[in-house]
Amino acid sequence: MEDSRRLTQRSMAFVLAGGRGSRLKELTDRRVKPAVYFGGKARIIDFALSNAMNSGIRKMALATQYKAHSLIRHCQRGWNFFRAERNEFLDILPASQRMGGEEWYRGTADAVTQNFDIVDDYDVDYVIILAGDHIYKMDYEIMIRQHVETKADVTIGCLTVPRMEATAFGVMATDANGQITDFLEKPADPPGTPDDPSVALASMGIYVFSWKFLRELLLKDSEDPNSSHDFGNDLIPGIVKNGKAMAHRFDDSCVRDEGAPAYWKDVGTVDAFWQANIDLTDFTPELDLWDRRWPIWTYSESVPPAKFIHDERDRRGIAISSMVSGGCIISGTEVRNSLMFTNVHTNSFAVLDQAVVLPRVVVNRSARLRKVVIDSGVVIPERMVVGEDPAEDGKFFRVSDSGVTLITQPMVDKWTAAQ
Repeated sequence: MEDSRRLTQRSMAFVLAGGRGSRLKELTDRRVKPAVYFGGKARIIDFALSNAMNSGIRKMALATQYKAHSLIRHCQRGWNFFRAERNEFLDILPASQRMGGEEWYRGTADAVTQNFDIVDDYDVDYVIILAGDHIYKMDYEIMIRQHVETKADVTIGCLTVPRMEATAFGVMATDANGQITDFLEKPADPPGTPDDPSVALASMGIYVFSWKFLRELLLKDSEDPNSSHDFGNDLIPGIVKNGKAMAHRFDDSCVRDEGAPAYWKDVGTVDAFWQANIDLTDFTPELDLWDRRWPIWTYSESVPPAKFIHDERDRRGIAISSMVSGGCIISGTEVRNSLMFTNVHTNSFAVLDQAVVLPRVVVNRSARLRKVVIDSGVVIPERMVVGEDPAEDGKFFRVSDSGVTLITQPMVDKWTAAQ
């Protein structure tokens, strides 16, 4: 058995980062979902890339498509430390008619097919296909090692979830050895696992292949007029039926403190995005961003430390149970249970409670904002009140089913015009 260090040196990560993420509504009007901000200073894409980096993978490709400029700019600024002379690469691969066919990637598998020559140039033995839009920490080395040891055609990363919560996922039915016997897309009655019928194995959209096997599979798929050229819809069901597909449980490779739960989030809705960010303000959050053994790498702007000013009755710059990023100025504002991204400026007599405030937002005097997500660059007018009257908020802003209000600059302009 070859040691795991050499396996990661002979592997590459192919990250699929082209999905719009339409359930995030106006947050993805200007940027693709993987480029959405998360956790005070990072972007969603940083989790997949950091996992690969920390796992020992130094060859990565990022396939982009929808409104990719923000994502590309972030990667150029924050992930520009790879050195080709050390055999390290991060290639950004926009859909660009490389194969002489359609302009856009036709599916997740086609994104790899259109870039055969680039993957060939990496000269790797194994490819791990990753989704670029989830929040989690995972050691891919462990999954690649399992793939090699079991001699699988494909190894699929799986979440262990309560059985009836798996109805929104692709679900794996397995035998006692972990070999996948059936793949069911969003089943009404998901199958349990052999060791625990109360839980099911849901696909994470993470796949390990040998490049030689995958290359032949993709060539065959590209010539199939009936294929949608998608891993989940076409390639994976075919391998389950005709080859050897193995399940890899996230619990086995999740990076966490001893005794802590396995953390994985799809922040694909406004409610989920708000909740996952607010959870970071808990006394002991489930997602440990302070773990120096498995850091989340990102672009770090050169900004001054956060500053809190004024100490008068009803005009005190304070933040309680909150995360406040560099460059913020909390001027006479009460901030509670909130997460402030870089370069947010707030002014006197304002109150923010359970607020997720993206970069470069300005909150003017006497505004009161509760249970909100504020998009980057928004200027909140004086005395604006959001989060106290859902019916009134709904006239101007997007209010979610759980009562989270999304605020963008065009919405603010509409509110201002009505005053």
